[in-house]
Amino acid sequence: MNVSIRKRKKKDGQESLFLDYYLPKANQKRKKESLNLYIYSTPKTSKERAHNKKALLLAESIRSKKFLEIQHEEHGFSNSTKENLNKNFITYFSEKTEERYNQSTGNYGNWDSVLKHLIKFNGDVVLFKDIDIKWLEDFKYYLKHTAKTKSNQSLSQNSCYSYFNKVKACLREAVKEGVIKYNPALDVKGFKQGESEREFLTLDELKKVSKTECEIPILKQAFIFSALTGLRWSDIQKMVWKEVQFSEEHGHYIRFKQKKTNGYQTHPIPGQAFKLLADREGDEERVFKGLRYSAWNNLKLQQWVMKAGISKTITFHCARHTYATLQLTFGTDIYTVSKLLGHKELKTTQVYAQIINQKKVDAANAIPDINL
Repeated sequence: MNVSIRKRKKKDGQESLFLDYYLPKANQKRKKESLNLYIYSTPKTSKERAHNKKALLLAESIRSKKFLEIQHEEHGFSNSTKENLNKNFITYFSEKTEERYNQSTGNYGNWDSVLKHLIKFNGDVVLFKDIDIKWLEDFKYYLKHTAKTKSNQSLSQNSCYSYFNKVKACLREAVKEGVIKYNPALDVKGFKQGESEREFLTLDELKKVSKTECEIPILKQAFIFSALTGLRWSDIQKMVWKEVQFSEEHGHYIRFKQKKTNGYQTHPIPGQAFKLLADREGDEERVFKGLRYSAWNNLKLQQWVMKAGISKTITFHCARHTYATLQLTFGTDIYTVSKLLGHKELKTTQVYAQIINQKKVDAANAIPDINL
């Protein structure tokens, strides 16, 4: 059994599109079905090329649906399977999002963001039978050209990559659970993962901000603590005193469950970082009281950095980048740094090594011309 898109030349320099299919098991001859679509044989303008792209995409979507219909008939899929095609994909995606809440709140946040974008894109009712190649391509276009962040910025390349992959993952689960028999995302090319720009502070810049007053003292305290320990915002913000421990052998350390990965980690606290902590309180009391995430705090963080004479765009997560680059700069091996950062894979840490290599190149070329 096969379903193909064929072209037939017309007298006006265009080509009409039709489907060519047959069922060998039923001893049927090859059949043709007009799609009432056409393309330009030799497109000469951007408008004609855009028309061709749209027409071919629509034709492929129709071909895919026809192929699926024939499969249903050929393999005798039950009525329950056909009924599933009339179920709401948005409801299913919402259920899968809630499942992530108990697995990893960090992953849950990404799924929840995708859910909000799906509703903005196509409303809160999208039937499984309407999820085809064209719909997925349209959603890709929405992510790339229309979707906005909370601060009204376009999505980054990596956000597009991550969000579209969540939709593909949900469709894979739907196939695995028997909700649908075919995953249309298999025929759609996803986004390429972009290079992440990891801004960080140098040692001199970190010294400058540590000596500069911040309008929100607890924010400054937490940022520098992160730059000296490499802990994420989510782990610092939720840290309670019972997680801060001490032993004669290892000194002060934190024993905690990473919010992003759900994995347990024992993390040493260097002496200068421990000095940043306030007097110890009850085991369940938060170490950094009053530390909260908001656009206002982000603004005050940037103003504090600028006040120190640093023009870089700095977010709280840049403190973690600062920790990684400083560790590598001062000779800590990449495997140890990876463990300190709590990375599951070494390749995640290797990005920082590339930054250090670039710094070496810059340093090598820093000597002025001696007029040889």
